[in-house]
This record gives sequence, C-alpha cells and structure tokens, in this order.
Amino acid sequence: MTTPGWMIDELAHAGDEHLDEAFVEGYDRKSKTDHSGDLEILRSHGLDGESVVVDLGAGTGTFALAVAPHCGRVVAADISPTMLAYMRHAVEREGLANVEIVQAGLLGYEHDGPAPDFVYSRNTLHHLPDFWKAVAFRKIADMLAPGGILLMHDLVYSFEPGEAGDVFGKWLSGAATEPEEGYTRGDLETHIREENSTFSWLLEPILERSGFEILEARHRPSRTYAAYICRKK
Repeated sequence: MTTPGWMIDELAHAGDEHLDEAFVEGYDRKSKTDHSGDLEILRSHGLDGESVVVDLGAGTGTFALAVAPHCGRVVAADISPTMLAYMRHAVEREGLANVEIVQAGLLGYEHDGPAPDFVYSRNTLHHLPDFWKAVAFRKIADMLAPGGILLMHDLVYSFEPGEAGDVFGKWLSGAATEPEEGYTRGDLETHIREENSTFSWLLEPILERSGFEILEARHRPSRTYAAYICRKK
C-alpha cells in the first residue's frame, strides 16, 4: 500500500527519548506500572484463552507479557526500534509463543488475522495531534471485532483552559526529584510544551464520533491523566 504524501511520520513524533537505549533501559523503573487492574478490567469484559489482543504503543512489552497467559494471541506493536529490541528480549526470556511483535505506529498498524477482541494503549496517543488521534481511533474501531473493547490510558487534561496554571503548578510540585525515581519536573514541563495531550472535553467527543461508546472514564485527582474503557458501537 502506497503511503499518501500527507501522512504524518509517526517515528518523528515518537519522542527522542523513546529511541534512546539508556532511557528505554530505565523506562519500566520510571513508569512503575502495575497491570493487574487492567487485566481485571479486560476479564470483566470477556477476556479468555481464545481472545485476540492488540497492544498499540507496546513500549517495553510489560502489558503484552502480563496479558499473554490469559489470552490466545497478543500482537505488540511499537514504532520505536529501540523499544522493540528490548521487548523481543523480554518475550524470548519468558518463552511466550503467543506474542507477536510488529514495528508499527497507531496509524500504520495493519491487523492480520481474526479481528481483535481488545485493543490496549497506554501513554501513546499524546504523541499525536488531535486530528491524527481521531484518525487512529477510527482505525482502531474499524479493526475491532463487533462489540470489541478499547482500554486506553493517557495524559489527558480534565480542566478548563483558565485553570491550567493552577493545575500544572500542583502537578509539577509532585514530580520526582531524581530521574531514577520517576518523571521529574523537567520531564513534565517538556511534555506540556512539546507533546499533544488533549482536554477531556475534546477527546471524549472524538472517541464517540470515531465509533466508540465510552463505558467508563476515570480521571486521576491530578486532572492530568485518565483511563477510558470504550466499546465499539
């Protein structure tokens, strides 16, 4: 398939840190992600040993490794070759035969085989401007099996524009002091300046117009992060 000239270069929007071996090596320590809650959510929506799961923006593969014992097939896709190399080592180390690794972004991923029952995405959509988020959501909806579930976590702004200074001030005050401990004030400031987080009151209509019913929206007290459980209409 020929890529149109107006298509965005997803690798250029991945963030330089996600191409850096040292950053990727320490990514899981910074993120400190526990996937047990996500697995519980997916099981409550029918995840079983026959399910097909696609992890878009799979990063180091921690979710793919966590969900693999509970489903039939996992496709873990990421645009970063550095992330993919780290993920391959992890999958080989665990000996997981039902995990497939693909180099692709949210927009470039093309699913092969039976339609996925679940699509998972964590901390990936904010790399795309809003127009491209909508295109990505439409692709995901088209890909999913009827009634399929999208579970998404991302940096989402759940406040009004005039509240930005106050919300960001509180958010930054809680940042880690050392990079090894988590995301620092500098990391968060870079995100605000250079990345593409969306207001919740813009993102939610985009999801609905892209073919999803929002079953649940969970906004953290910081008002800078959210999780969405969505069903394909």
